Amino acid sequence: MTITKSITIEDLLEQVQGTVSYLSKNGIRCIRCGEPIWGTLEEAAKEKGFGEDDIQRFVDDLNKLAESQQ
Repeated sequence: MTITKSITIEDLLEQVQGTVSYLSKNGIRCIRCGEPIWGTLEEAAKEKGFGEDDIQRFVDDLNKLAESQQ
């Protein structure tokens, strides 16, 4: 599985353990009232004021996290 900035938050949470913790530590809260927020990783990051370089870092880090779980 390869994570891209267009992955939905819901799919990311289902497929990669540790996503909530990683995103929270980086300023993106991806759970509200026990449900994932809607939209893509890119949309969630931009909503919090992150730029393209930050989003690429998130994608790279989350891919490494996903790879470590295989």
